[in-house]
Formats: sequence, C-alpha cells, structure tokens
Amino acid sequence: MEGQLCKNEVKCETWSESIDFPNDKKKEKTLYHCDICNKSYTHKCSLYTHKRIHTGVKPYHCDICGKSFFIKGQLTTHKRIHTGEKPFPCDICGKSFSESGHLTSHKRTHTGERPFQCDICGKSFSDRSYLTIHKRIHTGEKPYSCDICSRSFFGSSELTNHKRVHTGEKPHRCDICGKSFSESSDLTKHKRIHTGEKPYQCDICGKSFSARCTLTNHKIVHTGEKSYHCDVCGKSFSLSFNLTNHIRIHTGEKPHHCDICGKSFSRSATLNTHKNIHTGEKPHQCDICGKFFSQKCNLSTHRNIHTGEKP
Repeated sequence: MEGQLCKNEVKCETWSESIDFPNDKKKEKTLYHCDICNKSYTHKCSLYTHKRIHTGVKPYHCDICGKSFFIKGQLTTHKRIHTGEKPFPCDICGKSFSESGHLTSHKRTHTGERPFQCDICGKSFSDRSYLTIHKRIHTGEKPYSCDICSRSFFGSSELTNHKRVHTGEKPHRCDICGKSFSESSDLTKHKRIHTGEKPYQCDICGKSFSARCTLTNHKIVHTGEKSYHCDVCGKSFSLSFNLTNHIRIHTGEKPHHCDICGKSFSRSATLNTHKNIHTGEKPHQCDICGKFFSQKCNLSTHRNIHTGEKP
C-alpha cells in the first residue's frame, strides 16, 4: 500500500512539515496527520516516510556495508562514504562535500552568516541542526543512549563517535602517513601536522594555531585568568583539563592505559606520545632538514642544532 501511495517517493523524501499559508489558501491545503505524534505533513507520502521513525522500518539497505535507512536519499548520501564522491564543491574555496546541505552550511563560514538563533541565550548558529543540539544544553535532554554502557548524548554524531571507544573502530585514515582516527575532525586536525596549516589566528597577538580549541586556550594567556583552583594545594589553572591533570599528581591516578604494553599514564597526550614507540610513528617533522621525530620535545631539542640555541 505504501508503495502505491508513494510511487514518486524521491520527490516526497524531504519530510516537509506543515507551514502557515495565507488565510485565503489555508482551506485549499490538505494536511496529513501522524496518529502517533500528531505531526502534520503536506504530502501523504511524507507522512508514510515519517511513520518509519515510529515503526523502525528501514527499507533501504547499503549493498556494501549492510547499513539500513528510512529513506532512499539517506542511502544515496551514505554510499558516498564508500565511493568518496563529493559532488557539491564550494565556489569560494573549492572544498567539496557529499551533501548539498553541508555545502550550504560551509558557505556560511565565508559569509559569517548565522541565521539560527537560540531563543533562550541568544547564541547563533550557521546550521539548524547545531541549534537543535545546542538547545539540549538548556533542557538537559540527552536522547541518544549507548546500548553498551548506557551513557547518553545530546546528538547522534556524539553517540556514533562514542561507540567507537567500545568497538575500537577508526574509519578515518590519513592518506599521508596512514594513521587512523575515530572522528573525522581529529583527522582534519592531524593533517595540519603535515600541511603546516594554522587557520585560527589570535586577534590580539596574531599568533596562529591549527585547532580552534588551542586558540581559545591561548587567549587566556592574554587575560591572565586562572579560575580553576586545586583544593589540595591551592594552585590555580587557566584551563579545567590542566587542573584535572594536576590533581592526578596528588592522587597518583593514571587512567590512560597502553593497550600494547599495559603501561599507564596520567594524561592522554602522554599515552599517545608513548604509543609512537610501539608503532614507530614519527609525526613531528623538522621544517629545516625534514627529519622526523616521535615526540615534539625531541624535535625542539633537534632544532637547536640548526639555530645554535643552547637549551
């Protein structure tokens, strides 16, 4: 029956909801209501597609990995993960995207447009989905739960990334050095080690950084603010994670374990550096002679050979 009602499902897959029409046209527009959640749609086939959320029916299956989807458009977009196809290029910077919606959101990084505003705190966003996730900070809603450890998250992508902690999956691979990552954002940051790109600039001193969070942390240097205090020794820190790491000096806690040799560390960054011993990875390159090092401190020491500086 559903197939008969939705012969041209591609045109109805947008799940377009009811909108306000001028008074003289409202009576002409038929709305189709979901008898489960009362959501309304302007097309009957959109209602049938929507109902799959309640029934859990996912009739469209990827023939490569077996993942299933509610609508055909989601499957089409998903398959681009396997093919690497990115048919939507930005006409400003040339960056390409697998979805037109991602291109639209990306272009706002060039224009600075943030049309979606939170009616609670006034914060604005370039994408509606970011606003939806943000508003859950105010409501405390975490609708996405891990079926392994029961931890809950604001957004589905956060849950997807979290689950890789349990599975060990690292689907995002660097095509330069072969290192793999569980999150695409981590791969993007990592590749800047190879390219030297530092797109985030401090508007106070002009110093540039490869990651936005590093810039945010750096700016505290200018303000001198240290709002995180150790209740054991009274020492103050500008960043919360620095306080967390410091407290482990008092407690002796080393929660980050090497899965190869079992050695434990108080900081995740120290564990990552340690793992380079096992993998042989040398991600830190000297920009003068091209030599690679497994640890940043070794690179710094090496550069003194070129500069003549005495440590």
